[in-house]
Amino acid sequence: MAAALLRRASTSPSACLLRPLSGRLFSSSSDETVLSIETSVPFTGHKIEPPSRMVDTTPKELLSFFSDMALMRRMEIAADSLYKAKLIRGFCHLYDGQEAVAVGMEAAITKADGIITAYRDHCTFLGRGGNLVQAFSELMGRQAGCSNGKGGSMHFYKKDASFYGGHGIVGAQVPLGCGVAFAQKYNKEGAVTFALYGDGAANQGQLFEALNISALWDLPAILVCENNHYGMGTAEWRAAKSPAYYKRGDYVPGLKVDGMDALAVKQACKFAKEYALANGPIILEMDTYRYHGHSMSDPGSTYRTRDEISGVRQVSRERDPIERVRKLILAHDIAPASELKDIEKEVRKQVDDAIAQAKESPMPDASELFTNVYVKGYGAEVIYL
Repeated sequence: MAAALLRRASTSPSACLLRPLSGRLFSSSSDETVLSIETSVPFTGHKIEPPSRMVDTTPKELLSFFSDMALMRRMEIAADSLYKAKLIRGFCHLYDGQEAVAVGMEAAITKADGIITAYRDHCTFLGRGGNLVQAFSELMGRQAGCSNGKGGSMHFYKKDASFYGGHGIVGAQVPLGCGVAFAQKYNKEGAVTFALYGDGAANQGQLFEALNISALWDLPAILVCENNHYGMGTAEWRAAKSPAYYKRGDYVPGLKVDGMDALAVKQACKFAKEYALANGPIILEMDTYRYHGHSMSDPGSTYRTRDEISGVRQVSRERDPIERVRKLILAHDIAPASELKDIEKEVRKQVDDAIAQAKESPMPDASELFTNVYVKGYGAEVIYL
């Protein structure tokens, strides 16, 4: 069954750019046939029986995974170019290679469930329903950005979709995420919070303190370690005596997941949500890989070989999250290769158009330096001289 290509007959280009990912130009037909697909590798559990490797999906969902991840990757590659052109300044941490975590997680949860992450946050923002113009505007410090141009790369935010931001302080988002989980339980919302952090933050004391109190109070907190195997330029084995991060909770159960497999991530997040609502916190370790360096100031090749990077990205395409989904789509005759190429071409155009539109947004007014510092009516009063 080939997916239908939806044209822009009645929609302006700018409106398309302002749509969240769910408003994509490509979709499957109404075919909702359930496919059961086995995950690439088994889950490994700590103090818990892992979920089944057989994951239910549909042609529509697989096409959605492909187009969403293609859009995320193109956005990050474009951000690389904008940074080198000095249109993005300051810190910039890219997510290419880790897209399966963002799309798989979204497939398992709702917008009532919270997500809070570190500074590699652009793709998570898109997954939560943000759009390209907001993303590129924020990256370039423009008013149309998701944080009004005041946050930049590390501080994307979308409160109406329960996305509580990227955070620049290593590990600091985990206690905040557990606090959101506390509010969800206190208010009987029936929702959970995913607090994402990297292997570089996994040794932070505040993480263990937050996990301890979450376990004491049975909070619906899901701690997600996105293990891309390098904390900045330090390999995990050099920084952690025990790099089995899913076991780090000791008394809290954990699950190791292939974070390059969107279906495995979906299954694990669905399983974790059900567990957390009934029992309290759980840890997920997503085994993934970033293609770029730690940040744009890091070439990413001084502490790992180019052969290692290409081994994941090119030679061994079995691991690349986009290529994995492409193969599934072709193997199940969901769409021909030519249509997938068309999707990638359209994604490239969407990104280029969004960048052009973001460049037209003005910089924040200088007076914005004094806003959003204190809650109105509290704190210091600003006196203009």
